Amino acid sequence: MFAIQLPNLDFLAQRRRALIFSGALMAISLLSLLIFGLNRGLDFTGGTLIEVGYSQPADLAAVRTALASGDFGTVMVQQFGSTRDVLLRIPPVGEVNDAELSQRVLKVLNDAAPGQVELRRVEFVGPQVGKELAEQSGLAVLFSVIGILIYVALRFEWRFSVGAIAATLHDALLILGVFALFQLDFDLNVLAAVLTVIGYSLNDTIVVFDRVRENFRKLRKGEPLEIMNQSVNETMSRTIITAGTVLFVVLALYSFGGESLRGFSLALMIGVISGTYSTIYIASATAVMLGVSRADLMRAPVESVIDGRP
Repeated sequence: MFAIQLPNLDFLAQRRRALIFSGALMAISLLSLLIFGLNRGLDFTGGTLIEVGYSQPADLAAVRTALASGDFGTVMVQQFGSTRDVLLRIPPVGEVNDAELSQRVLKVLNDAAPGQVELRRVEFVGPQVGKELAEQSGLAVLFSVIGILIYVALRFEWRFSVGAIAATLHDALLILGVFALFQLDFDLNVLAAVLTVIGYSLNDTIVVFDRVRENFRKLRKGEPLEIMNQSVNETMSRTIITAGTVLFVVLALYSFGGESLRGFSLALMIGVISGTYSTIYIASATAVMLGVSRADLMRAPVESVIDGRP
């Protein structure tokens, strides 16, 4: 039998540089959200989504010109999967229902390219429904963060709770920043991915914190920084296997899942990589910088009572 040599890397020696790097990423993400904002999909804005297919590669400029001549106002036109598939996002148009609107769009496009256009899909979301979804999604993220704060504070110690919240917010903000910076569609699928990343990041952090608490109670000697590093090293194999497996599946979804899952899988890829990084360099480093010590994690002594005497 061969003994497995555990790694002994000094991860937290780079904690200050990592925090500066993370601070820069979060600043860029915040600026992207403030300047560009999220490119919210029809789930949040309301309107009609129409997917059409062409018999040959579509000219998006010609499609926009044809729609403008048909008095459709501002229409977002983009390729959807291949050069022959086109996705149209049309804001709410008066009292026109989606069936009538789709037929008008199809007629305009067929007039511009006779016999080349085929209607594939039509979806409609009312503006009121979109507004309610936006409000409820914001509340869902807020309540999840509050729940995490309470859970970690009760299970561990407040310094760990602050570290877990910092790591979770770091991951969620990074995803939102990427989608804002590159103006990628932000719909309910992407929101579901953000909530999934919050849970994944928290689970990854809890695994490391459990080992930290165990080592604080088990090891008689050692500074908090040394014990933190040892705990991260001991859980590194589990972290690599878990993150690698999830990334492999999400990469397959991104490559073969179609355009409807592209944003969902991209958000998960960013979240898995960021979650692994933030567990070490945000959550653990924050707890160290806040001064966590062995006394904070030791069990309170229990007095025994024998025959009514302490």
